[in-house]
Amino acid sequence: MFGWLAVSSLLFLVSACKSEYERVRVSGNPDLILTKAFEYYEKEEYQRAQSLFELVLNNVRGTERAERANFNYAYTHYHMKEYLLAAFYFRNFANTFINSQFREEAAFMSAYCNYKMSPVYRLDQTNTQKAIEEFQLFVNLFPKSPRVQECNNLIDEMRSKLEEKAFSEGELYFDLRQYQSAVISFDNLLRDYPESPDAERVRYLIAKSSFSLSENSVVEKKNERYNETMTRCNDFLEKYPQSKYAKEIRDIHKKSEQAIKNLRKRLKST
Repeated sequence: MFGWLAVSSLLFLVSACKSEYERVRVSGNPDLILTKAFEYYEKEEYQRAQSLFELVLNNVRGTERAERANFNYAYTHYHMKEYLLAAFYFRNFANTFINSQFREEAAFMSAYCNYKMSPVYRLDQTNTQKAIEEFQLFVNLFPKSPRVQECNNLIDEMRSKLEEKAFSEGELYFDLRQYQSAVISFDNLLRDYPESPDAERVRYLIAKSSFSLSENSVVEKKNERYNETMTRCNDFLEKYPQSKYAKEIRDIHKKSEQAIKNLRKRLKST
């Protein structure tokens, strides 16, 4: 008996809450709808708050409550993990409400939403690039913000992800024996990330790729490419004379040098 009464009471309360929301939603009263949207937002009922904000954002444009309504509306998308929409509305807020006390936070959140959409390094990194750009823009616009250090930390994190992707792509080309593409990919990595912790292995793989490319080239290109390989080997040994790869790199250099001598002998004999 008591259990049935408890369930009935709960159903009545749920029904009452629902009917209140529906009553407000169809009331056609912008002030009431906005007030309730704020209330639902504070209660963390973001779906309902979002639905009500959407009904009245155009009506409150230019009023004192428009700023807070648009800011909270952007946050409803964020709290519901709708990061693409949240990024759009935060960015729109920052560009529209130039003098708002919330502009700095909106600018940060726009970048942060792109950060939240940044996938694992093996996937497309468009959102990662966009987040980096927006965090850098934030630092330029708000250099005294307490969030600057957080932005720099997140930028470093995402650059490491891009670097990991670049290294993975270079290794893939190497494993597929596409040596020219491997060299280009690894060169780009060193250009974009000169302080990479993988720089030693990258230069080692460049030398190996360059040698393999030379070995598999047509006769007309062999001399040039073996010379390039020797240059790559010299660069490596100059930077990492004590490397665990040093012996192998010296062997590659010696083989390239001998290959050039053999080519010259062959040319003289023809």
